[in-house]
Amino acid sequence: MIGMTVDELTATLSTLPETPTMPVLFVGHGSPMHGIEDSVYARGWKTLGDTLPRPHAILAISAHWLTDGTEVHVEEHPKTIHDFFGFPDELYRLTYPAPGAPTVAHATQALVTDVAIKDDRHWGIDHGAWIVLHRMYPEADVPVFQLSIDIAQKGDFHYALGRALAPLRRRGVLILGSGNIVHNLREVDFRPDAPEMDWAVRFDTKVAAHIEARTHQPLIDYPNMGADALRAIPSPDHYFPLLSVLGASTPEDVVSFPVAGIDLGSISMRSVLFTPKQ
Repeated sequence: MIGMTVDELTATLSTLPETPTMPVLFVGHGSPMHGIEDSVYARGWKTLGDTLPRPHAILAISAHWLTDGTEVHVEEHPKTIHDFFGFPDELYRLTYPAPGAPTVAHATQALVTDVAIKDDRHWGIDHGAWIVLHRMYPEADVPVFQLSIDIAQKGDFHYALGRALAPLRRRGVLILGSGNIVHNLREVDFRPDAPEMDWAVRFDTKVAAHIEARTHQPLIDYPNMGADALRAIPSPDHYFPLLSVLGASTPEDVVSFPVAGIDLGSISMRSVLFTPKQ
C-alpha cells in the first residue's frame, strides 16, 4: 500500500461504480505459440471474449508472476513482457498495449484487508495474461492489471485471496486466473498429435468433477490427491490461479468448461467459467 493511506485506498474503492455481477474465469494458457497459431484453444478464447459481458477492467492472476509477498501492478501503461525463450521472432514482435487500471488496483488493496498488497511499478502484462487476452480482446482496449502470486504460501491462502477479491465482480471487474491444471513440462511430447497421457487425463477429469460438485477443499489440499496430483503439479505456480478463481466463485454461479483438452501430452488446457445465475 505504498504511497496511499488506508483512508485514501478505501475512498478509491467507493469510487468504483456498481455493476451486474461479472463472471470469473480460469484459463489454461499452455504454450505461447497459441498467441500466433490457429488452434482450438485460441478459437475458444476468442469465443469467450465475444460472448462474456464486457468488463470495465481485468484483474489477471498469472502463473508467471511469482513474488515474495503479494503485489499489484499500478502503472497506467503496463509493458508487454516476453518471458519465454527460443520461440519464433513473430511472437516477440507481438505486443499487447492495453491500458493499466491503477484506480482499480488501489481499490483492490483496500478490499483485501488480511493481506498487505504492495504497489509494483516494474512488472507489466506477462505472457500468461496477454497470450489469452490477445485472443479475447484483440483491440487491447480493456484496462488490465496483474496481481502477483506469493509462491511461499499454500493453497488455502490463494483460495482465501480469491474470496476476498470476489466483490470486484460487482464493480465490473473480470477476475482472470491463467495457469494450467496439469502442467508437467518434463513430460511434454512435442510430436504432432501427441497422445494424451493417461495420468494427465485422470487428474484433469478428477479436478473438473470436484469443481462441478463444488467440493473445493480437496483441490485446496491437492498434495493429498494422490500420485496423479503430484505428477500433474510438480510445482504449484500454474495451479494456484485456479484456487483464487474458485475462491472468487459462489455456490450460485453456473459452472462450465468452455475450453478443454490435453496439449502436448501433459498440459491441461481446461478453462473454468463461473457465470452468475440469471
